[in-house]
Amino acid sequence: MFEGRRWLLPSAVLRELDPDAERSGRPRRTARDWVVDFCCFLVAVLVGLLAADALADNPHLPHTLVVVDQWIGALSLGAVWLRRRWPLGLAVAMTPISMVSDTAGGVALIALFTLAVHRPFRYVAWVGGANLALLPLYFWLRPEPGLPFLGALAFSVPLLGAVVGWGMFVRSKRQLMLSLRDRARRAETEARLRAEQAQRLAREAIAREMHDVLAHRLTLLSVHAGALEFRPDAPREEIARAAGVIRESAHEALQDLREIIGVLRAGEPDDAGRPQPTLAALEALVTESREAGMKVTLDQRVTDPAAVPASVGRTAYRIAQEGLTNARKHAPGTEVTVTVTGAPGEGLSVSVRNPAPEGDVPHVPGSGQGLIGLTERATLTGGRLEHGPAADGGFEVRAWLPWG
Repeated sequence: MFEGRRWLLPSAVLRELDPDAERSGRPRRTARDWVVDFCCFLVAVLVGLLAADALADNPHLPHTLVVVDQWIGALSLGAVWLRRRWPLGLAVAMTPISMVSDTAGGVALIALFTLAVHRPFRYVAWVGGANLALLPLYFWLRPEPGLPFLGALAFSVPLLGAVVGWGMFVRSKRQLMLSLRDRARRAETEARLRAEQAQRLAREAIAREMHDVLAHRLTLLSVHAGALEFRPDAPREEIARAAGVIRESAHEALQDLREIIGVLRAGEPDDAGRPQPTLAALEALVTESREAGMKVTLDQRVTDPAAVPASVGRTAYRIAQEGLTNARKHAPGTEVTVTVTGAPGEGLSVSVRNPAPEGDVPHVPGSGQGLIGLTERATLTGGRLEHGPAADGGFEVRAWLPWG
């Protein structure tokens, strides 16, 4: 934001905006710092010359005191270039020096202004209060020629307050700029985090959908391909039926994959694609599984299936689909029971249960990601899902989904 105008900013502001500069050492003065320091030096010289001229016209001061005063003022001018490094020390040191040297008054004002810019108010209050308290003593010991005591105080006190107020205004302006910069950075960071979270959630949703859609189809392919491999002498009708199931499952899996890839490319769901399954599609799923050779019993006791919300029905469908897929892989030949019950206000209960398989069943590796995805689906809809071995050695998946 400020890369093209860094030379216009004070080094103190750049140190706040760029923390690496502070770790790498004290930042160098910018062009603006040099201009401001030179102007402060000229102001201090101008005030010193005016004070020296007034001292020369004062007949009550000895010549030696005038010379000492001017030497102190000249030496104090060099401290103007150190005001950024030690603002508090310079302001404290110039408080007694300005009491004994009129020509150092400009440097004292510059030091007080720098303290107000670079340090908190408590330091300004102590040093500024000390200067204010010493003003009456100063004008009592060194009265101004042609200016009464109260008149000198009436001029010096507002001048001192103006210097402090100006410095505090500059400090508050810098702090406001840094605060706005910090808020802008936080807003950018939060926006980036929100975008990353949205992308992550979208990827997780697509990954769950891909697993739920493709696992069912690919399992059918695996089962029937395995049957053809281990029973090459099967009747011609069975081979033809298994080949038809393989062809149809491969076609459906390819179509599902194309739709998901289309969503990834377009960045949003494709309205022209097939509608998402709901609870009404559960019977078609069971029929498809039966045609693939599974023994499936569907017990659907829902008072009003059309009234089930689309998101709840889709989740129930995916739970049944995953349960049938797992039963086909890990317990082939068993009779799977799918039970769906519920009513508005009571919720929708889904259960997929299979007994223990008979004989030796070849081990089919699984990552368990499907059940994890189902648990997340149920949780997102406000429900819950449980799964685990049954008492008879089988396996059961139970879920409850809200139906308000």
